[in-house]
Amino acid sequence: MRGVDGMLLRSVRLVGAPDPRRARDVLLLGGRVAAVADAGALDPRGLDGAALPVLDGAGAALLPGLVDAHVHLADWAADRRRPDVSGARSPEEAAALLAAADAERGRRDDVLVGRGFRDGLWPTSPRAHHLDAALPGRAVVVASQDLHSAWCSTEAARRLGLGEDCSGLLVEGAAMALLGDAGAVPPEVGDAWVLGAAQDAAARGTTALVDLQRAPVEDWARRAGVARPAADGAEPGVGPALRVAVGVWREHLDGVLAAGLRSGDPLPGVGDPVAADRVRLGPLKLFVDGSLGTRTAWCSCAYAKTGLGGVEPRDHHGMLLLPPDELEALLRRATSAGLVTAVHAIGDAGVRAALDAYEAAGCRGRVEHAQQVLAEDLPRFAALGVTASVQPRHAVDDRDLADLHWAGATDRAFPYAALLAAGADLVLGSDAPVAPLDPWDALASALHRTLDERGAWHPEQHLTLAQALAASCGGRPHVRVGDVADLVLLAEDPADVLAERGPAALREPEVLGTLVGGRWTHRATALRG
Repeated sequence: MRGVDGMLLRSVRLVGAPDPRRARDVLLLGGRVAAVADAGALDPRGLDGAALPVLDGAGAALLPGLVDAHVHLADWAADRRRPDVSGARSPEEAAALLAAADAERGRRDDVLVGRGFRDGLWPTSPRAHHLDAALPGRAVVVASQDLHSAWCSTEAARRLGLGEDCSGLLVEGAAMALLGDAGAVPPEVGDAWVLGAAQDAAARGTTALVDLQRAPVEDWARRAGVARPAADGAEPGVGPALRVAVGVWREHLDGVLAAGLRSGDPLPGVGDPVAADRVRLGPLKLFVDGSLGTRTAWCSCAYAKTGLGGVEPRDHHGMLLLPPDELEALLRRATSAGLVTAVHAIGDAGVRAALDAYEAAGCRGRVEHAQQVLAEDLPRFAALGVTASVQPRHAVDDRDLADLHWAGATDRAFPYAALLAAGADLVLGSDAPVAPLDPWDALASALHRTLDERGAWHPEQHLTLAQALAASCGGRPHVRVGDVADLVLLAEDPADVLAERGPAALREPEVLGTLVGGRWTHRATALRG
């Protein structure tokens, strides 16, 4: 059942529509939704009169494709292959987990790269000597869960040119550079990993993502020409099994502007028309501050002085990584050249700095994360036309960190309902690999903020299902005529799942099929004919 010219989806129910239980036919032509009518009312013919393929949905639920608005796709693809220490409660326990993983896979001469340490609640700070004791003579680098700090052994510091005085713990730019060097793989290997990760995301109903990986846009221009097999019932082709908005970091801005590229443009050198449509330039990524987990998010209140390990932020308020006048100038320059801007800001002071810069520059854009927002800044998002790009799983994972390090200020932490109430445009994402690249995980976390036996954390900030779906589907409330045919077919309507089994059940829907531009990128066995 190829979607090249079109197809008819027979007898499906439209999630979020005014009458979601009503059986409908949905006609797809030229990569768009051409018609919607009562079941049995549409003629399955294309514009040339030729018969189109017909899929009997048998009452399955159809909704707009899900968009992950913030991903680091190469990091996510690589991290799935690395030993995970996120459950460790001390540097010694994390080092022991890495030693066991290294022994299991067999000693090698490469750099052992681990992932997921969370030292914000550890009793002591991770240092090189902890790794040296567990893995003597071994080059080891470990990414923190938030990707804003890196922990390395003495041998890794020597091999990667950090010098003999390296303590073993780096933060922000130095950490990101180290992680990039330690995790480097040949392009053909990395491309296969990334395209495989994109295929897995498509199998979860993801039809588009914003990739904010620190990499030149040429990486995606190259991947867009890599052959993709017919995995998961998808049509074969080249490039990714979903749409990718390729983010630009500041270090690559000059090259992008010199090439005359604007956000939304196809990348140069992509010959295949389908791949060229799917892989386009995305936003410019800028950093105002750091993260909660590394205690570098820039906050109006000082971080709690707990005596715990880790790096003490400068003057205990975090780090301002980009001066306001410099941020404003970059926003002006990028916007005038046709680039969307995405400003990373987590602490409330960082968010205010980002909003101030947008206001001074007189341009729209996005604030990435907005994990802590002062009440007086909530309405400024709508007033300035700034989108809040948030990751609901972070509120679940970081509740203990916030209660400790943002003690007394959690009333303004992860304020999703408050942002919507103030009129902000909200989009959801994962920040993978910080959280899983899974739109259902993000959606369920937005509806109910807990993963364990504890009650929901600050439930006053929960979203409704309709709000979360709209923020996950690019603002589309339901499938409509004229929309691009980026669609997801589910065995059950999420509203029924929520009513019958609760928000936790939303994390594991049965995704029957995913379409991008009317082409299958995933089909469950039941749909394959």
